[in-house]
Amino acid sequence: MFANALPGIVRAIHRNTFRSGIVLGAVVLVWGAIVLAGMGALIHYENTPGAAARSPKQWPQQSGLVPSDSVATLVMFVHPHCPCTRASLGELEIIMARCQTRPRTHVVFLQPTQFEDGWAHSGLWKHARSIPEVTCHLDHNGREAQMFGALTSGQAVVYDANGRLRFQGGITSSRGHAGDNVGRASLMTVLQHQKTQPPATKEFCVFGCPLFSDPEVSRKN
Repeated sequence: MFANALPGIVRAIHRNTFRSGIVLGAVVLVWGAIVLAGMGALIHYENTPGAAARSPKQWPQQSGLVPSDSVATLVMFVHPHCPCTRASLGELEIIMARCQTRPRTHVVFLQPTQFEDGWAHSGLWKHARSIPEVTCHLDHNGREAQMFGALTSGQAVVYDANGRLRFQGGITSSRGHAGDNVGRASLMTVLQHQKTQPPATKEFCVFGCPLFSDPEVSRKN
């Protein structure tokens, strides 16, 4: 009797194994598609720049920052809780280490009025303060950022000793990625040859978090 039932049992096992294989294969395909989609979204995010600045061609007279009249002045605008900006500060550190004549450098941290001052004293603040000859500032309600047209964390601008805009943009190749890039190279060239460099005509991509929740509102202020 068992011998007669054995072929049926074997066929049932084969059918169940086949079905299980199909189910497992489908699960693997779906999982693979999800992983690939996630990786694609991450790569897209890392390589999508933030909103470009509209920096004034001359140093804004209303600014509370003090420019130099003998060397270039570099200003970087930072959201204190933007993880992408750690790489921008790392690139700034390299620039300051390699420059024979260092620019007067300000790193300006967004400080919304609804938060206490300690809100801006993040790890990025400590990093910036550790860079030689860098002065950190709190930018209450983004007033300075708005005067310089900065919209994205990591935005850098360079003005020469005559107050003319020589560089505007970012100094990383993508979000959170340090290393050689065209923005940093161009900024270094400006600092080394500012007397012969033409005024800034190109905006290099800035990879960072928005400084303001509504960039259009900040443009109008």
